[in-house]
Parts: sequence; C-alpha cells; structure tokens
Amino acid sequence: MNKGNISGVTATHYNIIEYIYRKDQVTGKQIAAAFKVSQAAVSKQIKFLISNKLVEQKQSISDRRIFNLSATEKGKFLINNSEDFRKTVADQASAILDKTELETLIALLNKVLENLKV
Repeated sequence: MNKGNISGVTATHYNIIEYIYRKDQVTGKQIAAAFKVSQAAVSKQIKFLISNKLVEQKQSISDRRIFNLSATEKGKFLINNSEDFRKTVADQASAILDKTELETLIALLNKVLENLKV
C-alpha cells in the first residue's frame, strides 16, 4: 500500500478522510458537527490532510464563502486499501478460529475498544 508517503496519519485523520470520502463535498463545519468537536480542532486536522494531499478544498461556485472538501485519489487509495486489509484479516481469522473462538475474540476486542483512552 504505497501510493506516496502517508506517515503521520492518525486514526482521527483516517476517520475524517473516510467521512469526507463517503459524503463527498462536505465542509469543515459539517465534519465538526458529525464528530462533535470544535471547528478549530477540525481545521487543524484538515490542514494536515490538505498538506499531505489526502484531501482537497475547493471554493463553492454558488456561495464563495463556503469551501467544500473532497478526498483526493491518494486519500481514496488509503481508505480503499485499509478496507481490503481489514476484510482479509477478518476472512483469515474466520478460517482459523471456530465459532466459539471467534465469539471470544470479538468479546475481547470489544472490551479493549470500550476501555481505550483515546
């Protein structure tokens, strides 16, 4: 999965790129509302994503005060390949573990996720 340098991308960055990719043509204000964070916090993340060519920003033709965000080809590549990797890991785990083991693994992973301090 090497389509340019993507070092420094955090889970927050990934979530924002994925949101932009799924919604297409969103604003920073919409992202802030969706993630329940301040616009200032989103702005900092967006600047990083733009500078790393994962997201692009274009001024709205209908309202020049609005700047819409969309995922670049590099951003789309990151999301698509991450999904392919997750599916491959899930398929392999399903092939290795029996039903009880899978249920135990899922319960343990859910416990970890619930208690992560992010």
